[in-house]
Amino acid sequence: MTERYGSDVLSGDWRKPARGRSTPVEAEIGLVVEDVETGWVGAVVRVEKAGGMQVVHLEDRRGRTRAYPLGPGYLIDGRPVILTSPRAAANAAIAAARAAESRTASGSVAAPEARARMASGSRIYVEGRHDAELVEKVWGDDLRIEGVVVEMMNGVDDLAGVIADFRPGPGRRLGVLVDHLVPGTKEARIVEQARALPGTGAHVLVLGHPYVDIWQAVRPERLGEARWPVIARGQSWKHGICAELGWPHDTQADIARAWQRILGTVRTYADLEPALLAAVEELIDFVTAP
Repeated sequence: MTERYGSDVLSGDWRKPARGRSTPVEAEIGLVVEDVETGWVGAVVRVEKAGGMQVVHLEDRRGRTRAYPLGPGYLIDGRPVILTSPRAAANAAIAAARAAESRTASGSVAAPEARARMASGSRIYVEGRHDAELVEKVWGDDLRIEGVVVEMMNGVDDLAGVIADFRPGPGRRLGVLVDHLVPGTKEARIVEQARALPGTGAHVLVLGHPYVDIWQAVRPERLGEARWPVIARGQSWKHGICAELGWPHDTQADIARAWQRILGTVRTYADLEPALLAAVEELIDFVTAP
């Protein structure tokens, strides 16, 4: 006798949908899908995070674009799929993040697990503490690897004496960074005299930047300003800057806090003006040359 309904009506995958089970598919650019609920058919043009969720943008053949939640509810050639974030984009983002982490603040490729070298005989001199702190923040990793120490001169009035005391020579190169080095200034005259000292040409390099103070070498956009305020001659430049920016400036402690506030906005070399970057990079190349 033949069994009319078969031996077991519940055998097999009786819960399986008529179109089959949804399979995950990466939402790659150009992939054509159909939204089940609306019937909208379009090619994936981008995937992004919006409103706390991942959305996929689909462009139809007329160039119209709609956004839908990433996930289930799509068809490809009639087959149900679950759209997932494209791995290529995720991998690219991870690669970019790793590349950024492998760079120092100066933009140099970081040497993994490299130890600082013993200090070399060569040095870079800067005018004051703020100059030294800024150089350390951006170029400190590079200088430690090269074994180059940055020292303060407390001004350039006796630059010739500083150079003489250093006794530059083979294996003892000296790079000097000078503030406000522009034609016609006191700094320009001092540097010209220092460069004329006998026996220093091959072992001493004096460079500068045009800014009144190293503060001004930080891009004003980092402070939310379009430009640095102009301070009248005869007025303390730093106190004037703080006053113009609405910061406390009555005491030296106020000025110190203002500098730390400015220094705190500096993340990488991109936050500094090109004139300072060029001078410091050239000095580093000079004192680290074989």
